[in-house]
Amino acid sequence: MRKVYVDNIVSGMKLAKAVFSHEGRILLASGIELKRRSIDKLRRYNISQIYVDDEVFGFSEIDDEACKQTVTQIKRLAENSIIGYSFSSTADVIRLKNVIAEIADELLDDKHILQSLSDLYTVDSYTFEHSVNVCIISVMIGIAMNFCKSRLKDLGIGALLHDIGKLRIPEEILKKPFRLTEEEFEEVKKHTIYGYEILKNNNKFGKISSYIALEHHERCDGSGYPLKLERNSIHLYSRIVSVADVFNALTTDRVYRKKMEKQNAFKYIMSLGSHHLDKEITDVFIKYIDFCPIRIVSEN
Repeated sequence: MRKVYVDNIVSGMKLAKAVFSHEGRILLASGIELKRRSIDKLRRYNISQIYVDDEVFGFSEIDDEACKQTVTQIKRLAENSIIGYSFSSTADVIRLKNVIAEIADELLDDKHILQSLSDLYTVDSYTFEHSVNVCIISVMIGIAMNFCKSRLKDLGIGALLHDIGKLRIPEEILKKPFRLTEEEFEEVKKHTIYGYEILKNNNKFGKISSYIALEHHERCDGSGYPLKLERNSIHLYSRIVSVADVFNALTTDRVYRKKMEKQNAFKYIMSLGSHHLDKEITDVFIKYIDFCPIRIVSEN
């Protein structure tokens, strides 16, 4: 049994202890399987944390060692992802690795966020790995745009957390092995709002990260979601993460489609730069970032 924040509940978890209202009335009985309706009820009654049964998902109480393991997983995935990129200089490779390492280490200061990432990995490893890749590509773009270290870290943390709202999407939709129905897609689109809600009150990472979570599916021509923002109304960091998000999604295999060849993905990104994506950012992305089948030598 472990305590979890309501924001981190995954549909299908089993309630380990009964939940009572502030007046002492029972709201949910122990042993029930938590569904969307139950989770919404907890929010209506301002219940922030509950106890869930570890055996359902194989979880245990998060501790310092578990936090370190999650950070190590992020670093390992990042190291593997960096392999195959072509950089303009060795200094850029070192800078990228250092920033990613510092981002991962800073997460140790917020176990709530680490727990969310850990839950995300358990529920949907694709989204977790995708988030790490989007973080890397976003920081690479930031380096190309001459961001200072503090801006790179803000951008990278927001990119890493951009899909955290998917924790509130039913697992049967999130991991569906076929194309989503229109109704299911509308549900998935809510992850932008859910991510904003999860992050907005986080004192350490919340402000910029919440904007990125909310806006990374907005498009410069106003055709995106959830707010249909246009061009400069979208935060610069959100526009960067949008490019990284689209590129990684295109170049990753999914059960319902094969990945796109990287050169074709580059061309597609360029075509989107004329209307959907920020043209300046897509130009930087295409000019600075390339892939090649070589291993980058570690600076160690």
